[in-house]
Amino acid sequence: MNLFRAPYMIPKMHKEADHPEKYSEEERYELARHVIRLMKTTGGIKTKAYGLENLPSEGGYMMYPNHQGKYDALGIIYTHKKPCSIVMDRAKSNTILVREFIDLLQGKRLDKKDVRQALTIINEVSEDVKKGKRYILFPEGGYDFNNRNNVCNFKAGSFKIALKTKAPIIPVALIDSYKVFNSFNLGPVTTQVHYLKPILFDEYGSLKTHEIAELVQRRIQEKIDSILLPET
Repeated sequence: MNLFRAPYMIPKMHKEADHPEKYSEEERYELARHVIRLMKTTGGIKTKAYGLENLPSEGGYMMYPNHQGKYDALGIIYTHKKPCSIVMDRAKSNTILVREFIDLLQGKRLDKKDVRQALTIINEVSEDVKKGKRYILFPEGGYDFNNRNNVCNFKAGSFKIALKTKAPIIPVALIDSYKVFNSFNLGPVTTQVHYLKPILFDEYGSLKTHEIAELVQRRIQEKIDSILLPET
């Protein structure tokens, strides 16, 4: 239903992405949110955000959400008013519109098969976060089709950036995000984005990466369970 907009919107996204000297981070981010807004309106998608007060008002931080499908990052970007970026698997980052979004947000493409390249990306993101930038990184690394809000194990390596930067970790619990593009659902969809309380370096700094992964996963799972499981 949005195909008629493609001849105008995709070149516009390319133009702003290719000329960051002309278009500020805020302008490029707002264009990304505008495209998401059009997609939501046309597709009957509603996204409700909770816990926005938990987002730090200053400085960089890392957002670690559970992963359900192709709409996950879009739901976060739409509800996260301040510019943020994303770390994404290079193999999945070059499809139409995904490529444009990554370029527009100056996201990072990580090659899971190239250890040296992955280390370079980790260092680049760490430097950005130290300078005040905000990133989304999905520690599950992938998702199952129609996963029905299941949370899989978080990968320890995803949290090396947090340890290098000592920045706040923001666990993000996504609910029903899979229904948008990764299920057999055909009707209107309402998704939820829950920004949980920051986990500060004072709390996670003495932990190993696998312990941080377990901590963040547990916080997200507890939040999802508190909303979806019936009261007993």
